[in-house]
Amino acid sequence: MKLNLPNRQKTLVIGAGVMIALYVLNSILIEPLTNTYRAHATEIAKLKTDVARGRNAIARAKTTEKTWEDMNINALPKDPAEAEQNVISAFDRWGRANNIELSSIRPQWKRGAKDTYSLLECRVDATGSIPTLSRFIYEVEHSPRALRIDSVEMTSRDDYGQKLTLGLIVSGLRLSPLERKQQ
Repeated sequence: MKLNLPNRQKTLVIGAGVMIALYVLNSILIEPLTNTYRAHATEIAKLKTDVARGRNAIARAKTTEKTWEDMNINALPKDPAEAEQNVISAFDRWGRANNIELSSIRPQWKRGAKDTYSLLECRVDATGSIPTLSRFIYEVEHSPRALRIDSVEMTSRDDYGQKLTLGLIVSGLRLSPLERKQQ
């Protein structure tokens, strides 16, 4: 069947047909391809970032292994009593070396976030001058032992600030889990 349409209507029908064909082509081919391209570009960017991180990890491998080896060597002993004794004797040694008065050392075992380690948390109270207490803190921080200062508080015991009281909370790392109590 042949339609006898005037030129204007023919042009409109052809234009409408072209528009419908372009819409179908866009819906079926162009839009899905564009979405796939964007998804692939995002995935490629993520993979490039992952590869860069991996290369950095490989480059840091020796340093990381050395740090882990140092942590294993300097971690507290597996025996809890021996670990406590080592930490307390270290505090005593640092206190005597710096002429400060240690009034108390209170150790307490804590479970780690994972079952692969435990922490010995010590509350240390000491009295001395600013130079002696700061040197004591320095020695704790720079000890080869796996110790970390979690909290520091200083208060003055006289009107001139010559005699200070230091309160430290120090955590020591032990690379074995805390034993469960028998009931």
